[in-house]
Amino acid sequence: MSITVTQQLEPEVLKARIERFRRVQSEIVTQVRRVIVGQEEVLEQVMIALFVGGHCLITGLPGTAKTLLVRTMAQTLGLVFKRIQFTPDLMPSDITGTDIIEEDPVSRHRTWTFVEGPIFGNILLADEINRTPPKTQSALLEAMQERACTVRGNHYMLPAPFFVLATQNPIELEGTYPLPEAQLDRFLFNTVLDYLTADEELKVVDLTTVTTIATADPVTNAQEILDFQQLVRMVPIGESVARHAVDMVRVTRSRDEGAPDFVQKYVNYFVQKYVNYGASVRAAQFLVLAAKAKALMRGRYHVTYDDIRSLYIPVLRHRILLNFHAESDRLKQDDILKKVLEWKPAPRD
Repeated sequence: MSITVTQQLEPEVLKARIERFRRVQSEIVTQVRRVIVGQEEVLEQVMIALFVGGHCLITGLPGTAKTLLVRTMAQTLGLVFKRIQFTPDLMPSDITGTDIIEEDPVSRHRTWTFVEGPIFGNILLADEINRTPPKTQSALLEAMQERACTVRGNHYMLPAPFFVLATQNPIELEGTYPLPEAQLDRFLFNTVLDYLTADEELKVVDLTTVTTIATADPVTNAQEILDFQQLVRMVPIGESVARHAVDMVRVTRSRDEGAPDFVQKYVNYFVQKYVNYGASVRAAQFLVLAAKAKALMRGRYHVTYDDIRSLYIPVLRHRILLNFHAESDRLKQDDILKKVLEWKPAPRD
């Protein structure tokens, strides 16, 4: 029998931790803004993922500063940054590390020695993650879920905190491999980077075509980020708000009785709607955790319906699988999720 103990803090200690959280959050934004222009929503989602302890899949066109954003965040957080350039010939041992035989020069005794791979860091940039075969992609499954990896039967814990920030290009399909559904489900967000406005692009040109190079300074450390993750989990959420989050996830499943007709797989005994598989239970967990982080970042001590609904699309867009009817009607996951938001408004209470 296991017992879960909820940490109780004195009001003064809790208040000080919340003030420190907000101060660090503000400083992170200030430092990142020295390097990254625009992309406010993307930056917020990446910060939420870090404060929750989740992973983030960043989808964007070439030249939208995906890699630069991840590197800048690592510098600002004062964490160990590792990068893997995913290629078709990348092997699982190139990610996790491998055992090698070392010989003692005196005794000539040979022993196995584990050489850590780039996965042993705090922030792992999986650059162009969809360019490597599923066999290599699956090397991240255990690390993303359990913060550990197994090599030749030996279990190794990864440093804490541990984040995977993966990037992928949505337009180049030749030479790429679709991510396994099990791996997609482990990402908290699928964040989409779009083009900047004309004024923002002009500011980028001004920053990057001069002799000085903008850099970000560290404002926190690993232990403090772990404390922030615990603080986020302490944010209360009302039962009705949590119920709304669960309902919003359940209606994406075609077999659920409460699903709308544009989601349900069978309507009048004809297969005519758009969703084959809906979101998992993990989607509801991540949706609530992300809403807690957003509430705390906005200076509130409780989660609202708006927090749930504003994060609904980036949390679920990579968790629902559409069928050929959606493809024939040229519908994407975002289109279906927007229809769900319109179909199921927030309760008035």
